[in-house]
Amino acid sequence: MTSVIASTRFSVLDRSRTREGHDGPQALRDTVRLAREVEALGYHRFWVSEHHGVPGVAGSAPTVLAAAVAAATSAIRVGTGGVMLPNHQPLVVAEQFGVLESLFPGRIDMGLGRSVGFTDGVRRALGRDKGDAEDFAGQLAELLAYFDGTHPQVRARPSEGLRVPPFVLATGEGAGIAAAAGVPLVVGDLKGREQLLRAVDRYRSGFRPSPWAERPYVVVAGTVAVAGSEEEARRLLIPEAWSLAYSRTHGTFPPLEPAGSIEERPMTAKEREFYESALRGQIHGTEEQVTDALEAVIKDSGADEVLVTTSTYDREGLLDSFRRLARVAGLTD
Repeated sequence: MTSVIASTRFSVLDRSRTREGHDGPQALRDTVRLAREVEALGYHRFWVSEHHGVPGVAGSAPTVLAAAVAAATSAIRVGTGGVMLPNHQPLVVAEQFGVLESLFPGRIDMGLGRSVGFTDGVRRALGRDKGDAEDFAGQLAELLAYFDGTHPQVRARPSEGLRVPPFVLATGEGAGIAAAAGVPLVVGDLKGREQLLRAVDRYRSGFRPSPWAERPYVVVAGTVAVAGSEEEARRLLIPEAWSLAYSRTHGTFPPLEPAGSIEERPMTAKEREFYESALRGQIHGTEEQVTDALEAVIKDSGADEVLVTTSTYDREGLLDSFRRLARVAGLTD
């Protein structure tokens, strides 16, 4: 283990992906189970995501799921990666996180994203449109005002006066918003290195200290797969790569399938193109190979933390990957 990795926090984001032969409720139970498992391995945070009406993804209510995760664990920080703020009224988000922090004091993170609704139908059902994402900076400011008690009209209960760390999930313009607000930045993915570094540079150069953070804090997010061999680690990436390729060509995410079934499947030229693209550039391999790759990412970005977002069909293989990564990160022997 290198010193740069040893000084970096490692955390986990789970998207509650469904697996072939298993339904959405099972995916949510798997998320809670995984949280307990990675807590035992020493990871710093466990976050859940928000997706509405997306086949293959069960996590639609992140604050509810975060409550279940926090109740099932005892020490790991729990949060969202993220609540999509344009989908909600900031007051409601403040109230939800205020309740979470009240029930699980000192353990709750408030990760916030800028996306709004996956499709036109979902946006209509949420009462939102694409334009709602354009005032993310204003929505963020309103949300934080409920916690620090500076909102001119409304006292948010039980949120006011509570310290729930906010994080902005962003690239490009979002990095500038995080900097101006003086809050930590979560940026991905690890395979888009140049874009990641541009976002980090923009964030650091524009950062203004605030009551939420005295200095820039950067979390880099992405897929990391570790196994006994490079080929075994690559096989862990195959189910998600195929799911992404299928979504690009059919407009819907299928449940994660076994790697062997995907390798035997005939693909169209377009499917093959997206599939191979999804596999390229991901951090995967043996513990030694992943150590070298992570060291390069952390040195280049100056990241304070790595948020691992790996999804695969083989649940035992995924847990083994997290065990091996915990050794790489110095969390376990």
